Amino acid sequence: MTFAATGPARAALWAGWALTGFVGLFLLVDGGGRLAGFAPYVEGMTKFGYAASLAPWIGLALLVSTVLMLIPRTAVLGCILVTGYLGGATATKVRMQDAWFVFPVVLGAMSWLGLYLREPRLRALLPFRV
Repeated sequence: MTFAATGPARAALWAGWALTGFVGLFLLVDGGGRLAGFAPYVEGMTKFGYAASLAPWIGLALLVSTVLMLIPRTAVLGCILVTGYLGGATATKVRMQDAWFVFPVVLGAMSWLGLYLREPRLRALLPFRV
């Protein structure tokens, strides 16, 4: 992580970390709640057709993916894993006809936008042209 950037590059870096931090905090709380077995998280899983015994494993998978997303050296792998997790959440919500199916999609987009803003190599790989 380099903070030597100035002007727009520095603003993009900070905006990227702000987005990543927001998504990361949300996912860490969500994964921690599942891993700890908090009732609302476990009840939500059973409502969507998953066994309560899977909650700690799903929470652990989310925590590991999120931590990888937050570490600069493993951020791309972490974003890929978080995207897979959120894709499963979206598929589950669509299957159950839950109106909130768009929420995991937005979180996934925010995680990639945060990485895009703070990682110049990703911007070089996927340039947006106007």
